[in-house]
Amino acid sequence: MASVATQLFAPPRRIAAEVVRQHVEQAAFLWAQRDTWSLEDPPDEAVIAEIGQRLEINLDGLRIAGSAAWPFVDRQLEDFPDKGEFFVAGWMAIEQGDAKRVESTIDAARQAVERRGLAGALSWHKPQKIGKLVRDWLGAHDALLRYLGVAACAAHDVDPKQLLRRLVRDPDADTRALSLRLAGRLKRTDLAQEMEAAMEATDDTVRLWAGWALSELGFGDLARTELRKAATAGSPDALPALRATVKAGPEKEVRAWLGGLMRSSDTAPVAVRGIGMLVDRSVLPWLIERMREPHVAEAACAAFLELYPEAREETKLFTVDPAELGPESARRFGDQVVRLALPDNVGAWCVRLSQLP
Repeated sequence: MASVATQLFAPPRRIAAEVVRQHVEQAAFLWAQRDTWSLEDPPDEAVIAEIGQRLEINLDGLRIAGSAAWPFVDRQLEDFPDKGEFFVAGWMAIEQGDAKRVESTIDAARQAVERRGLAGALSWHKPQKIGKLVRDWLGAHDALLRYLGVAACAAHDVDPKQLLRRLVRDPDADTRALSLRLAGRLKRTDLAQEMEAAMEATDDTVRLWAGWALSELGFGDLARTELRKAATAGSPDALPALRATVKAGPEKEVRAWLGGLMRSSDTAPVAVRGIGMLVDRSVLPWLIERMREPHVAEAACAAFLELYPEAREETKLFTVDPAELGPESARRFGDQVVRLALPDNVGAWCVRLSQLP
């Protein structure tokens, strides 16, 4: 009884406000940083994992702080309604099972036209934690809720079963595109006809992901034209479209297509990047020469890292100062912060690598 009485009449837990504020700010910053790194070409999984570990430490701090963190979360979201801040608000609301907070955070995201952070919050929680929310959202009248429901399924590789048949025909283009992507990822061959029908959609993104899904099912020939068009369009989804095009093959035709792209300075970067996706290390001498050409140098660096991911540990192979590659590169990139490979260093490294036992 004494221990129970001690618990009942214990003084309230003291919270160090400044520490809680730092946890809130760091969690938002780290998740946004991690998300940005995930969009790199190609992404550095080791860096992403390290940032994730640091993020989890700060989320543990917010778990301990509980409701005492909300004033800092609210103030941060009001001042900086960006993806990292929405991640923290969404994560906190779900963590505490606060339905009103979940709803108000979604409303705020709707006003800010920002949903990446909320999708990230859903991906960070285990499926059991968000299951009921997601089931309700998948059948909601609200397009944003349906989108978030599909995003959660995609993050956890969960199959919505029969619901996905309706979602791949969703009237909201973003939800439909994401649903088609999920269907391809899950290898839902029963939805192949819906994917093929979506190839006639008016929305470019819907057509792209319908084609991508078909290629995942082994029907890349049905989507080849659309995927190649998307790969050279310069949109945010151009890279997965290029990867799907290369994967769909046949390799001889893909190489011929990439060769044609090399004839134009506008499409040559796409060709160089695509050649790296063929996973053929014999192209390295050719790729090193492309590193010397400013208009394809960035793509050549990305292609090299795809062929030699172990090279990431060799800091002397890369630079973020274009001037190191000469005045022409300096003029082309200006003040941009870009990662470029140093061709001479890469060549010497590969020679040493080939001599290793």
